[in-house]
Amino acid sequence: MREHIKVPQDRIGVIIGVEGKVKETLEKKSGATIDVDSESGSVALESEGDAFKALRASEVIKAIARGFSPEKALKLLDNEDLILDMMDLSKISDSPSELTRLKGRIIGKAGKTREIMESMTGAKISVYGKTISILGDPEQVMSVRAAIDMLIDGAPHGAVYGYLEKRRREIKQSQFDSIQ
Repeated sequence: MREHIKVPQDRIGVIIGVEGKVKETLEKKSGATIDVDSESGSVALESEGDAFKALRASEVIKAIARGFSPEKALKLLDNEDLILDMMDLSKISDSPSELTRLKGRIIGKAGKTREIMESMTGAKISVYGKTISILGDPEQVMSVRAAIDMLIDGAPHGAVYGYLEKRRREIKQSQFDSIQ
């Protein structure tokens, strides 16, 4: 398997890490070879071993490229239940000011809305450039995506928090029911 991933210039150093530690850890855990071209912002990933691990390594690189810390992104290799979901806001907004407004609604004042969504769902959220990325299990990602869709559609923040609280109760109840 061979894949080329375009990475924003300001995220190249994060993928490499201090003294190459992040790249080294990713190669060791995935069995893939990673070649970073810091001039073009292109990351080449090559693997002849486990295709699943190579795919996960690709997702780790994409997660870091979209603003997640290496520590959060590397969890994709440790937990096969985690998924990375990315939303491109440029498909929704037609102007830079609209894009800024949408990102502001999702992040909230001093990051409060994003923080509440993360604490109520357990997912991690990154708002970077024109994208919003969500890292979590499928239930968490679905809940966050629905909440973000509500915010984009103009729902009041209180209604979104109410929805997330309801989802959290439903998920806990279903987990409780599956134990019995």
